[in-house]
Amino acid sequence: MYLPNKHLFYRNPLDPIDAETLGVKAAEEVERHFTYRDNHAPTPLHALPALAAEIGVGAIHIKDEGFRLGLGSFKALGGSYAVIRLVLEEAGRQLGRPVDVAELHAPEIQAIAAGMTVACATDGNHGRSVAQGAQLVGARATIFVHSGVSDQRVSAIARFGAQMIRVEGTYDDSVAEAARIAARNGWTVVSDTSWPGYERIPGLVMQGYTAMVREALRQLPATPTHVFVQAGVGGVAAAVAGHLALVLGDRRPTFVVVEPARAACLYETARAGHPVKISHVEPTVMAMLECYEPSLVAWRVLSRVADAFMTVDEDEAVAVMNRLARPIGSDPAIVAGESGGVGLAGLIRAAADPYIRVALDLNEASRVFVINTEGATDPERYVELVGMTPGAVATHAEGADA
Repeated sequence: MYLPNKHLFYRNPLDPIDAETLGVKAAEEVERHFTYRDNHAPTPLHALPALAAEIGVGAIHIKDEGFRLGLGSFKALGGSYAVIRLVLEEAGRQLGRPVDVAELHAPEIQAIAAGMTVACATDGNHGRSVAQGAQLVGARATIFVHSGVSDQRVSAIARFGAQMIRVEGTYDDSVAEAARIAARNGWTVVSDTSWPGYERIPGLVMQGYTAMVREALRQLPATPTHVFVQAGVGGVAAAVAGHLALVLGDRRPTFVVVEPARAACLYETARAGHPVKISHVEPTVMAMLECYEPSLVAWRVLSRVADAFMTVDEDEAVAVMNRLARPIGSDPAIVAGESGGVGLAGLIRAAADPYIRVALDLNEASRVFVINTEGATDPERYVELVGMTPGAVATHAEGADA
């Protein structure tokens, strides 16, 4: 399915609060925050010349977030950043003065953090980031997971010392339960989705993702003409599209939001012209994108700066995992989790469809940017779908680079 953006606010300027959240000044401050992380380093950007020639575009570049901050996902940039910001702000209130990130490990800041509990719902990656951020600052974390989250992903979160709570139902059910329990206990919800009256913290999470965009713009040999980014509730798509629109203005690339056909809440929202919650029918293999209601903040941004919305099917997501693991020609081998290559899957589908190709003006001169949003965050599932261990793919990639 493919849908051009026809919203009334399409191509209007961002709401001032979103422009402030996703703008250059905020992004510079995000990058400064990450300089205080011991394992912070830019993630690699790879060219895929063989695939570009095969589908008839000029260039494809993929940013590999499987190497991000030891968590294997772009989500490492969002939740942990928001937790640190919230701790610094609370310390500033209690101490009666501004508190900088350089003071994060000072005893008085640590003592304040120890009295805080952060909570969130997660499909896996966001919860790991929140839990890691809490551990870094000495706060407590309680993470809510729905029944579809694998035991491996639960264990990966728990190793950061988080209390884990299982919730029957879908991701959206776990979001509601996290909000209810947190309100009762006086905890701070650090969600990557927003709802009426709850927008600032999801905005901070999105703000954290701008570091990835700034890195990519420095690494790319030329400004991309097209960007395909996957979406669950829409946070990362909005952060990427919003920051690019603010930085590049009229030179911004054509931006396409890609979702699983079984969980296309933004596609249906774009079709309706307002946020809608869709029905849960059948789980999608794209586990990190299995969301049925969009973030209000993300939709507010995307309604203005996304050019189109599209969906991909289950087999397309699995096929792109395998294609990246077993590349042809000079393309590198890349470990992409079930949701990691969905933006690339959208590009491949778009390039193969004559109508979408013309609608997006995809041609032999197009320079396309996509993001591998996660590595093999569930290694057992990765082996099941790809038939290789992540280590075997990585070894193949190292051999190709030698």
